[in-house]
Amino acid sequence: MTLTSFGPANRIARTAETHPLTWRLRDDGEPVWFDEYQAKNGYAAARKAFADLSQDDIVQTVKDAGLKGRGGAGFPTGVKWGLMPKDESMNIRYLLCNADEMEPNTWKDRMLMEQLPHLLIEGMLISARALKTYRGYIFLRGEYTTAAKHLRRAVEEAKAAGLLGKNILGSGFDFELFVHTGAGRYICGEETALINSLEGRRANPRSKPPFPAAVGVWGKPTCVNNVETLCNVPAIIGDGVEWYKSLAREGSEDHGTKLMGFSGKVKNPGLWELPFGVTARELFEDYAGGMRDGFKLKCWQPGGAGTGFLLPEHLDAQMYAGGIAKVGTRMGTGLAMAVDDSVNMVSLLRNMEQFFARESCGFCTPCRDGLPWSVKLLMALEKGQGQQGDIETLLGLVGFLGPGKTFCAHAPGAVEPLGSAIKYFRPEFEAGIAPTSAAVPPLARPIVVGA
Repeated sequence: MTLTSFGPANRIARTAETHPLTWRLRDDGEPVWFDEYQAKNGYAAARKAFADLSQDDIVQTVKDAGLKGRGGAGFPTGVKWGLMPKDESMNIRYLLCNADEMEPNTWKDRMLMEQLPHLLIEGMLISARALKTYRGYIFLRGEYTTAAKHLRRAVEEAKAAGLLGKNILGSGFDFELFVHTGAGRYICGEETALINSLEGRRANPRSKPPFPAAVGVWGKPTCVNNVETLCNVPAIIGDGVEWYKSLAREGSEDHGTKLMGFSGKVKNPGLWELPFGVTARELFEDYAGGMRDGFKLKCWQPGGAGTGFLLPEHLDAQMYAGGIAKVGTRMGTGLAMAVDDSVNMVSLLRNMEQFFARESCGFCTPCRDGLPWSVKLLMALEKGQGQQGDIETLLGLVGFLGPGKTFCAHAPGAVEPLGSAIKYFRPEFEAGIAPTSAAVPPLARPIVVGA
């Protein structure tokens, strides 16, 4: 997993001043255990938070820094923290780390947990102090066995150093932390489905309100944050708001840095910590090295399988939420995928929609029935057995499963790449319609949303 710069223009050493997430990484890729982490200024921010800052000060600092969720939704972290109840009598409350990283083409959290487990623990410790949570869980994707092993060792090291458990740093504050491995479901990336799974229930999203901040795990106030989000907290507390804001490129409305990457048939697939506002072209050409010899970039996704496809002409977009929104989709996780000119878009979308259909929790009808319907139509088009009107039906499904039409965001994310693929590559879908196809039966005609 690459974490070094590529290209002469970007041979910049990782430093604490420019790379708050990754500057402690070892060149050999081995984990940074407690002694080395502490020697690299580890837990200094936690000690500062306990000694010099009130709990409200920590929340306000994170809010002022403009930290947003790094799991894909981008909700302001400080605002989310501020939703936790102020009532001191509600002394049982929880902090959950969403480490159920199952978004296709995304592996940023895995790197942090495998190589810098103490950074996540320090981020959770500071966050727990701010939120007055006495217990935390790292809800980990079950397939991340190496991350689980490293996190459990790091938790034991932190306990031995008095940084977890009872009376942390003599403050009277107690915080226990547990690593919980899930059974492997994409839907657990949705915070209330994660909570249900942690409780031993079926991983279905919950109706909101009430929100987890009021009624979360076991009915108690709960805050859920992504791995990368929590790993930003120590640097913000340790080095301050203005420094953190200064890291982003001019023009970016998001602050700090972001783990970004490129996969696909690029010369140097990998993962890099870069400032918000860097252009996708710089990420693609200077870091990923462009396409391998013999391949041409056909299109790309900016942040996982649940984001829309973009064309090579969109590479000049800045990599931050608003910058990617300007060209018609979402930044998502920030790990892009390059699609080369040998790929048939119908086959690619059939593969994607099969994944999303299988991972649906089945709770709401549009998602449960609509996604398999899209797979059936795409399979027919892939085999050259499509019927007249199938493309219009697919576009109808894109609208019918869009934002606000389903119980959670699973289906809208699933159909976003489908709609963009038809928009940019409709001839490839039309090529799958059988020349002698009959008219589409009434039930399969386009869905008219809002009619």
